[in-house]
Amino acid sequence: MLLPLTRVASCETLLGALEKTIEMKCIQYSRFGSAADVLTLAELPTPDPAPGEVLVELSYSGVNPSDFKARGGTRPGVTRPPFDQIIPHSDGAGRVAAVGAGVPADRIGKRVWVWNGQWQRPFGTAATHICLPAEQAVDLPDDVTEQTGAVLGIPGLTAAQAVFGGGSVEGHTVLVQGGAGTVGLLAVQLAKWGGARVIATAHGTGMDRARSAGADAVLDYADPHLGPAILDANGGAPIERIVEVELGHNIETDAEVVAPNGTIAVYGSALNMTPTLPFGPLLFKAATLDILLIYLLPKAQRDAAIAHLHRALSDDALFCPIAQTFPLAQTASAHEAVERGGRDGGILVEVQA
Repeated sequence: MLLPLTRVASCETLLGALEKTIEMKCIQYSRFGSAADVLTLAELPTPDPAPGEVLVELSYSGVNPSDFKARGGTRPGVTRPPFDQIIPHSDGAGRVAAVGAGVPADRIGKRVWVWNGQWQRPFGTAATHICLPAEQAVDLPDDVTEQTGAVLGIPGLTAAQAVFGGGSVEGHTVLVQGGAGTVGLLAVQLAKWGGARVIATAHGTGMDRARSAGADAVLDYADPHLGPAILDANGGAPIERIVEVELGHNIETDAEVVAPNGTIAVYGSALNMTPTLPFGPLLFKAATLDILLIYLLPKAQRDAAIAHLHRALSDDALFCPIAQTFPLAQTASAHEAVERGGRDGGILVEVQA
């Protein structure tokens, strides 16, 4: 039976309207609190890319400590979420589904990884789709998985900047404090790939992970004589560059072992957010304290960090371990896994699951 033309036209109109109202799935919160209490599964209209933007259909979203801290309201002086509705997470990977004006159409279908997804914006990567400036969706090398792509944002860029932010490390010694953590493990691999001698600190089974990542020497960070042990592992010579995960806890040791004109590249101090600095030892070594906040990395430095990551991946010198993957509806469990700590790799949310 043939439908009248008016019926066919009506069906096409209806289908077009339905296509325009297809909704994306996401995780959102509107108030601070525990993951189980405030993170909810929701549906929102799939956004259209503005000029200069791309729409990414995400496969994976990476969960980082900054995500649970923001959701929990633990940042100093922040009493309420900055937006009425927030989709969390800054990292992710997927494919470009659409482009806005001014973006080449040949980007459609490209696999990409995302950085700064939710930085100073309400909607991040804990969703099936995200719109963001085209430069924040980086083409993913052909032989790199989207799971790996989802940890290249905060952990990968932080590790690359912490290791190479002062230039080449070839022929130098790099100390990675916390060499078994997500950033630390990547830093160990990158420093070794960059031609450095690498000393890492870790504890328990983490010592084996740091050693497997390529560290030349691995020391227990609980050693009460850690400073002398670090110097001994470097043949008595001080350390040119230190990658530091816990400044407040480790600054005395760092000041003891850092070389004259050396650098302490700091990306965390969660155990002590108001550290006391041993200024005298740091002063008389003219040490540089380089505090990293990867969200604010200037373009030239970010481009250099991206290039380091891609080259290391191309050389098969960088492995990004994944500890657990959760479906979108279980994002609260993913947050809790990151909060517990002690994990041996990244935590991902499979947003299409």
